[in-house]
Amino acid sequence: MNQGIKLVIRWVVSGLALFAAAMVVPGIHVEKNSWTLFAVMAIILSLVNAIVRPLLKLLSCPLVILTLGLFLLVINGLTLWLASYIAVNWFHVGFYVHGFWAAFLGALVVSIVSMAFHVMVKEEGRGQ
Repeated sequence: MNQGIKLVIRWVVSGLALFAAAMVVPGIHVEKNSWTLFAVMAIILSLVNAIVRPLLKLLSCPLVILTLGLFLLVINGLTLWLASYIAVNWFHVGFYVHGFWAAFLGALVVSIVSMAFHVMVKEEGRGQ
């Protein structure tokens, strides 16, 4: 499959996962439920994950090892919180995450939904 198509599929899955997080987690709300809001937020989250997340993982490597990888959930929450801050304050996208625990739970929902979609896509690809 073309790399561009894979990237678009990942952004769509991220957008759907962010939609699920906004519907399920009480501390996350959006100004308006539009697909463009979730698409822009998915792009911002992807960029934060590509740029900031590796640095956070490197700096917190001892904590990640000490907690047997559970600290990565905290890093996921922080990146979602940062992406929300950037979206609201720099791009005026109305995706609000109120507090660390909302970000933590939202990142957990985003991870679970993304993993489920990727498993379904892989299973469909194997059958062909």
